[in-house]
Amino acid sequence: MRFLHLTLLYFMLNAFSSDPALEYPPSSPAKISKSITANPTTTPDVAPEAANIILQSKDGGQTWQDISRGLPENKQPEGFFAGESDVYLRVNNVMYRSKSNLKTPVWETENVDPRSTSIAFNPSGVMAYNYDGQVYQKMSATGPDSYRDWLPIYPNFKKHLMRTVFETADGTIFLGCDSGLYKSVDKGKSWKQVQNEGWVMDMVESEGVLIGTGQKGILRSTDNGEHWEWVISEGGVGIAIEHIDGGFAAISYNASTKSRRIRISLDNGKTWKAIDEGLQPSLSISSIKQIGPYLICGHPDGIFRSSDRGKTWSSVHASVDNAVKIFINWNGVLSNDDRNDDRKVFKIYVSGNVVYAVAGAAGC
Repeated sequence: MRFLHLTLLYFMLNAFSSDPALEYPPSSPAKISKSITANPTTTPDVAPEAANIILQSKDGGQTWQDISRGLPENKQPEGFFAGESDVYLRVNNVMYRSKSNLKTPVWETENVDPRSTSIAFNPSGVMAYNYDGQVYQKMSATGPDSYRDWLPIYPNFKKHLMRTVFETADGTIFLGCDSGLYKSVDKGKSWKQVQNEGWVMDMVESEGVLIGTGQKGILRSTDNGEHWEWVISEGGVGIAIEHIDGGFAAISYNASTKSRRIRISLDNGKTWKAIDEGLQPSLSISSIKQIGPYLICGHPDGIFRSSDRGKTWSSVHASVDNAVKIFINWNGVLSNDDRNDDRKVFKIYVSGNVVYAVAGAAGC
């Protein structure tokens, strides 16, 4: 009988000693971690880390890295601007700058008028401007006024509601406002209105041809901005214009299809061909950019890339909220009408060999 008791005791001791639930070393990290997770009231009240706000790609848009954690503040940016080697970020009414060749951006505060909401990269330098018409130029590090960082320019321009500041290769300055487009050939001493059919937002130049986005669509000039013609006008506004290899790419609103259309021109902006057949029609397509041999498009369904000038598109990143909306009309039928689509969309920017995707409302 004693032998049976000892045998039973031996098996009980072995069984209990192998149960991990009865192992409690006083300093076990796993045990401590589990205790904190299991009791939310002991977790410190900290703000969630920023995520899916700014993405970065260094391989032509094939793969993307989320660099949102490095933002100076855990808030949605109010503006993002990309030059050849620098990128600017405006958040909480403060302008920040970083080099774009870093592994991840290092944001430094810019000592510019806090009313400045936009940045323009021009041949004579970087400029900051605001809706009220003030324009500032960033001083070089070796200039006599470099200690001031930014100096006001174009004091003779008295218009407000400014949309863009653009400088051509020969030094001609264009200021786009809600009242039209203004031109100066004497470094801002005098101004002439050259377009009066609504606002002008963005402009690009290639081989003596100027293309811009306007209130009626896409406009073009071949005489250094003296005269303009609408080359795409379909009842809606111009959204984006870009210089690409061999021509231009544009996004504009089409009133008939109630969607934004993407087109390219390979004859200096004379004629335009739609390249969005492979994309879901949408009212919220944000941008079109070129990086190397690829066109990159910001779309509510995600980020798309084309290697054949838009004949075909492939998805390279999911949408901002990783969701695709399905629209149904009043008859219960699937519809392409996304006028109530409130999803955010990635807007695409290129700085050198780096592509950025910034989440936000589609806007103009």
